[in-house]
Amino acid sequence: MKELNSYNVGIYCRLSRDDGDGGTSSSIQTQKDMLSKYVRDNGWTVFDFYVDDGYSGTNFNRPDFQRMIEDIEAGKVNMVVVKDLSRLGRDYIQTGQYQYTDIYFPDRGVRFVALNDGIDSINGDNDITHNTNL
Repeated sequence: MKELNSYNVGIYCRLSRDDGDGGTSSSIQTQKDMLSKYVRDNGWTVFDFYVDDGYSGTNFNRPDFQRMIEDIEAGKVNMVVVKDLSRLGRDYIQTGQYQYTDIYFPDRGVRFVALNDGIDSINGDNDITHNTNL
């Protein structure tokens, strides 16, 4: 993937009821603060926040996840940033090689970053995503 000069970033945050309280480090606000700082520090633009609070990561029928996909399809978002891969989803088949990180995002020229996992598709990191989500 070729690096662009300008990114319109979709910040995706999710906290499942299954995650329990999880403390401050797992909270939606903490995710938003950490990820928006990362985006700003790199000189990119936050297009929008997509937040699914209380939704399981085992499926992708989440309202704001679907809204983010619509914005990608409309060409409004060309980069997605998440705290870690598990925030995107917990289903390896859909999160990894077969769906979003290895096929969907690259096919649409969308850069993907899972900050705490050290994954950035600009570096060709897609092959390791299925190992980090086991």
